[in-house]
Amino acid sequence: MTVRSRLVSAATVLTVTTLAAGALAAPALADSPGDRHEATRQALDGLIKEGVPGVTAQARDGHGPWDAAAGVGDMRRGTPRGEHDRFRVGSITKTFVATVLLQLQGEGRIDLDDPVGKWLPGVVEGHGHDGDRITVRQLLNHTSGIFDYAGDEEFGQKVFTKGFFKHRYDTWTPEHLVKLAMRHKPTFEPGTDWSYSNTNYILAGMIIQKVTGNTYADEIDRRVIEPLHLKSTLVPGTRATVPGPSSRGYGKLPGDPEAKVYDLTELNPSMGGSAGEIISDSADLNRFYSALLGGRLLPKEQLAEMKTVVPTGGRGGGYGLGISVMKLPCKGKIWGHDGGIHGSSSLAVTTPDGRHSLALNMNGDWVGDLDPVVKAEFCGK
Repeated sequence: MTVRSRLVSAATVLTVTTLAAGALAAPALADSPGDRHEATRQALDGLIKEGVPGVTAQARDGHGPWDAAAGVGDMRRGTPRGEHDRFRVGSITKTFVATVLLQLQGEGRIDLDDPVGKWLPGVVEGHGHDGDRITVRQLLNHTSGIFDYAGDEEFGQKVFTKGFFKHRYDTWTPEHLVKLAMRHKPTFEPGTDWSYSNTNYILAGMIIQKVTGNTYADEIDRRVIEPLHLKSTLVPGTRATVPGPSSRGYGKLPGDPEAKVYDLTELNPSMGGSAGEIISDSADLNRFYSALLGGRLLPKEQLAEMKTVVPTGGRGGGYGLGISVMKLPCKGKIWGHDGGIHGSSSLAVTTPDGRHSLALNMNGDWVGDLDPVVKAEFCGK
């Protein structure tokens, strides 16, 4: 389960582990929470040995929450990573956005099979793009064929090279990000293939505003954050800092030939917008995914639609509407999303009933295999 595919990287692809499917086989539980999660703790320590600066995590099951952290939160000062750190969740934002659109469909305010052009006339046009031939559903499951703006040269020079340090506080409007994508030909004809594109979710956020008259951020606040009491979760807009408690974020810029590790903590998250700007913590992410899969946020019909997956070309178990399914080696599956943005790599997953969840973040974006952590928590080894 590789999560270092950045939210806005030119090479962004959601990649998940494909293993044997079947009924979830829960590991044997010991008496104390620490013993139950000892394999997970060892796997977290393994990330630090790989070179990850620090990691923060929470697992939650029928015995309650278990919080852990390893490594450092500040490489210069040597201060430890905090168990309750907030962090940039990157593309995990997409699950929040998809949830709002599915709620709107359940209310009869939008049909996911509406053409994008109905809600955003004239926006998806140019070089073969045609919003009248692409549905809202195809945005959410990445079968639209719309070019990913992260692959645009102008964007890349300002975000993935040393130019980042000159432009890290620039504001990127949704309209400008979409225009960057429209400079390029579609990746494929709508509905004929699958390819991860951040542009899809920039458009999804724009559609939420068109339908409701409110920003997608306001709708997420009203429909998800407030009802679930997600006190550490926010949609920051153009705020460049991460509120405390939090750690520094470190990363390598893909376009930097020196491949140095930089402190990339401060940035204007509008570069990700509704494709990846949310800030949260592990406890809130577990609460969100548990509520979502447990049926507390969507009616049964809409949750079933969210979980209707399309193949991702052998890169995983399948992608639904803002959520992916990942198969476990212990004959089970989990649902969730990964997310990456400068200096931050995250993962949040839960069992199909929402009763066993795991969320974690690494404050480094260039190293760290989360497969062992997931296997340890859900398979006991």
